[in-house]
Amino acid sequence: MLFHHRYRYIFMLLLALYAFLNTALCNVYYYFKIEVAWYHALLTVGLVTFLTWEGNRLIKPFMKKRFLTTRNNLRFLGFFYIAGNIIALAAAVLSVYLVGGLIYGYDWEQNWNPLKLNLIYATLINLFLHLVNAILFFLREYRQKWSEAEELRRSSQQAQLQLIRSQVNPHFLFNNLNVLSGMVIKDNPEANHFIEEFSKVYRYILNNQQKELVELRAELDFVQPYLFLLGKRFEEGLEVNIRIADEYKNWHVVPAALQMLIENAIKHNVVSRQKPLHIDIHTNGNQTLVIKNNLQPRLLKEPSTRTGLQNIRKRYELISGKDVMVKEAEGYFEVSLPLLRLN
Repeated sequence: MLFHHRYRYIFMLLLALYAFLNTALCNVYYYFKIEVAWYHALLTVGLVTFLTWEGNRLIKPFMKKRFLTTRNNLRFLGFFYIAGNIIALAAAVLSVYLVGGLIYGYDWEQNWNPLKLNLIYATLINLFLHLVNAILFFLREYRQKWSEAEELRRSSQQAQLQLIRSQVNPHFLFNNLNVLSGMVIKDNPEANHFIEEFSKVYRYILNNQQKELVELRAELDFVQPYLFLLGKRFEEGLEVNIRIADEYKNWHVVPAALQMLIENAIKHNVVSRQKPLHIDIHTNGNQTLVIKNNLQPRLLKEPSTRTGLQNIRKRYELISGKDVMVKEAEGYFEVSLPLLRLN
């Protein structure tokens, strides 16, 4: 930013020279009846410029901490400008006193015209510095928002590819087609039901893969047919318990997040009748959706890129600035998804 620029002392010198040359060319000192050597006049302008710039630089961290918020940048810039004006006025008074009072021995009546001139210059230079600082501030904000939007776009594209390539993967399709094939061969009356639930899963994914957020209610409706398919595959090896308070069902999550986390739990743990995998999905009253499963790692682990969980975390971070909490302790693995409300 402007006040902390590494070449600020060069800029101060150039501003002071520019202001002094303008006053000299316009014969300001003659019209204001200011009797002072040119180098002392330049010193006065330089002191006002230096003290105003450096004063703003020193108070800026405090002003940012006290007034800057993500929702109200103008409040910070306004209060910062007011504080800068106070510093500029003090710089003008101090500079006139040092040069006029100490060097020339003028009293306050003799210093009145130089003081008025320097007060005007101080407020103008402070206004100029804050205008440039505001332009740089909003330019940086614009670049940051643009970068976040691009990152969100790339993350969404990655998530779409992940849904197609990983979570809705050929193994999932192959496993469920095997189950369906067995049902049809046995002339099982549940075959039609299985096909209907299978189609619901893919319909939901195709309809929502480009959305940033979906209602938790819709996500739960999607999870039910998905769990039906898993139940036919694992039978008594998988137990899923869902406890969601009604007040949170109209809140939002990223699409297919539950499916990704359930799939991850199955992928990394033993799922069998002798060692059933327990998955508990519930709201904890803290605007959070918790997905928790017992840990019983497979002996032969499948290769994992962890892109599913990383994509969920990144999308939450870019959309809401909130983090997905992951906790692994002895005996269980837990992921907490923030529940979001749309403005």
